Amino acid sequence: MGKIILTGDRPTGRLHIGHYVGSLRRRVELQNSGEFEKIFIMIADAQALTDNFDNPEKVRENIIEVALDYLSAGLDPEKSTIFIQSQIPELFEITSYYMNFVTVSRLQRNPTIKSEIQMRGFETSIPVGFLSYPVSQATDITAFRANLVPVGEDQEPMLEQTREIVHKFNSVYGETLVMPEIMLPDNQACMRLPGIDGGAKMSKSLNNCIYLADTKEEVQKKIRSMFTDPNHLRVEDPGRTEGNPVFIYLEAFATDEHFAKYWPDYANLDELKAHYERGGLGDVKVKKFLNRVLEDTLEPIRARRAEYEKDIAGVYDILKEGTRKAREMAAETLAMVKGAMKIDYFNDPELVARHQEKYGN
Repeated sequence: MGKIILTGDRPTGRLHIGHYVGSLRRRVELQNSGEFEKIFIMIADAQALTDNFDNPEKVRENIIEVALDYLSAGLDPEKSTIFIQSQIPELFEITSYYMNFVTVSRLQRNPTIKSEIQMRGFETSIPVGFLSYPVSQATDITAFRANLVPVGEDQEPMLEQTREIVHKFNSVYGETLVMPEIMLPDNQACMRLPGIDGGAKMSKSLNNCIYLADTKEEVQKKIRSMFTDPNHLRVEDPGRTEGNPVFIYLEAFATDEHFAKYWPDYANLDELKAHYERGGLGDVKVKKFLNRVLEDTLEPIRARRAEYEKDIAGVYDILKEGTRKAREMAAETLAMVKGAMKIDYFNDPELVARHQEKYGN
């Protein structure tokens, strides 16, 4: 089997530019490279329900928002299989088997789970579904036999747990599951884009995002309000670029071509940084440049989204067909798993024959 990719997002809100540079942009590039046999893009609604079980409407309403973000960003349903997690029951059966390979203490030690538990204030009242999130994610990856998983660095612990489950399963039942490898963003700034408020991470729950679906006016307003260097009070003051969200965004989005097009006073980002750091360059000018750079990325996305919004029924048809294709492969993997575990009773004529012989019939 050739190279297969599995990745996706929880439909708890619209996708933002952190998602875009962290994985979505890379997915489109990989999709268009022609190097992959299959690409599966999952809308992880079942995982979203682990901490939104009391508000399913939030998840329900954001299915279409995430689908529109995917398509407007350039994912092509002819090249990538976009599907809805909860509509594939085989995933939940596989998850139940994988749970036997993971201890509660191991799940609690998962750094991603630990930080999410603290952020959501679960403390000792942790929903079992949320705690077992890494097991579900292992199922998603292995069900589609993905050998490459493009994610942000915050998901490394989750992938490591998947690899542990694969190793244990194969050790007990023989080589059955594919061992996945992580694919991190190649630009350090893309690994974890900070919020516009200077927070460590852009997050829907913290309301510090620039969304892919934001209007031109909304993006401009958010950039104007962005946190910069708090000590850079006057234009002539030296400024810090390290940890400065405006410059981190420029590292993630700006190219030399952007400078040639919009700010030819500087050949590249290094020259702009040097000027800001020695003083004599105001934040307003830098933010205006960032706005132009982001518009170069977001305007084509908005245009594609406007076209897809004209045919929402067609978008649901894309999801339905993608889910059908994904379920076919998940069913194949489930059969492999049950066969390896020797619980495919009705597909094992030798078992029936042996028991017939045992009981003399």
